[in-house]
Amino acid sequence: MGCASVDTGSTRSRQFLKVNEILQRFNRDSRRLIAILQAVQDAYRYLPQPVLNYLATSLGIPRARVYGVATFYAHFSLEPKGKYIIRICDGTACHVNHSQALLDLVSEKLGIDQEKPTSDDLLFTVERVSCIGACGLAPVAVVNDLVYGQLAPAKLGEVLDELIRVEKGI
Repeated sequence: MGCASVDTGSTRSRQFLKVNEILQRFNRDSRRLIAILQAVQDAYRYLPQPVLNYLATSLGIPRARVYGVATFYAHFSLEPKGKYIIRICDGTACHVNHSQALLDLVSEKLGIDQEKPTSDDLLFTVERVSCIGACGLAPVAVVNDLVYGQLAPAKLGEVLDELIRVEKGI
C-alpha cells in the first residue's frame, strides 16, 4: 500500500524559491513589475505560466495585469527559449544579401525553424527579425549579444559548431 503525498505548502515554496528571491530583491513592489519579469525571464529563459500566476498572487495584483505586461513587450517570452538565441536579420538589406541562406543553414544544422524555433535540448532558439539595425553589415546574425556581420553560411556554421563543442565539453 503506497502513501499519498500531501502538499504542505513547503513544496510550493521550494518550487518558487527563485521567484521568491527575485520578489525579495524588488521588495515585492508591484510598481517594479517589468523589472521583476525581466529578472524572472533571466532566471528561467522565459516566463512560465505558473510563475506568472504566482507573481500576481504574491504582488497582490490581477493576473490580467501581469499577463498584459508580459504579452505587451516583445522582449518577454511565454515559451521556453534556448541558451543561445540566434537572431537572423531579414530586413531589406539582409534579405537582398541572402539572409534566407542563414535561416536555411540553422534549420538544416539544428533542426529548428519558425515552426519549431527551439531545439529539444533547449540549447538553441532561432528568431527571424525584421531589422537588427546594422544594415551596413548585411547579412547579420546576433547570437545572444555577439553580432556577426557580412555573414556567410559557412561562417555561421563554424559559430554553431563551436557552440555545440563548448556544450559537449569537447
